[in-house]
Amino acid sequence: MGNNSAARPKRAPEQATADGGGGFGPASPVQSVDRALTILQMLAESGELGVTEIADRLDVHKSTAFRLLGSLEQHRLVEQLGERGKYRLGFGIVRLAGATTARLDLAREGGPVCRQLAGEINETVNIAVMDAGAAVNITQEQGSAAVTAQNWIGQRTPLHATSSGKVLLAWADADALAAVLKAGLERRTPATITDPEALRAELDRIRQRGWACTVEELETGLNTVAAPVRGADGSVVAGLSASGPSYRLGTQSFPELAKKLQAGADEISSQLGYYRSQKAPSDG
Repeated sequence: MGNNSAARPKRAPEQATADGGGGFGPASPVQSVDRALTILQMLAESGELGVTEIADRLDVHKSTAFRLLGSLEQHRLVEQLGERGKYRLGFGIVRLAGATTARLDLAREGGPVCRQLAGEINETVNIAVMDAGAAVNITQEQGSAAVTAQNWIGQRTPLHATSSGKVLLAWADADALAAVLKAGLERRTPATITDPEALRAELDRIRQRGWACTVEELETGLNTVAAPVRGADGSVVAGLSASGPSYRLGTQSFPELAKKLQAGADEISSQLGYYRSQKAPSDG
């Protein structure tokens, strides 16, 4: 009987080659990332795998697979079952997925509320979240009275010049506000707040009354009102806003509109797991 182990030569540890490809040359940063992502996909499909199985599937030496798993384990993206056991996906994956899921939940749960509000007030209704120092609209519904069909979804707008942005800033942490002030408050119209102290005072008023507004601060002739949407932990995760031309959406209508937006925002918040009986983190 022949020895099966001799039929397949043992893979040597990775050494430098001319092209660095395959399992025998030093991996480039891009190749290492690709291999690490492939490991995550393998574990997602298989549940649990040992180092040897992973190395065979990647066609790399066992030491390379172990090094990649070590890096993933440091970030809690994988975890080992026992001291010398197999590997499975770690809770770090849940954390990363949660960041995306929260926005997907917002868009999904907020859609019906936006449609209902847009139909009731006949103006454009949006949901915006904070992203890298800007407000980004993730959901939009237009009322029958909307003058134009401008699509704000995916648009980045300045936090200090939009009602949703002000809501997000009002309940943001000190570092987020400091970053916005350090970047400078761009003037978009003659009415835009560009003085840091004036903005701080405006944010104080927003926290006190529970809603924000802009009066031709982003675009001349455009007024907006927004209310905060809270996540399961009570933190403000989005702003629910209504916008319309200043001749139709006058300042005298703001308080009544704010009540409707607050009711809609509360409904979305409850669907995300927050209830008003909870004490919100930054409400004192």
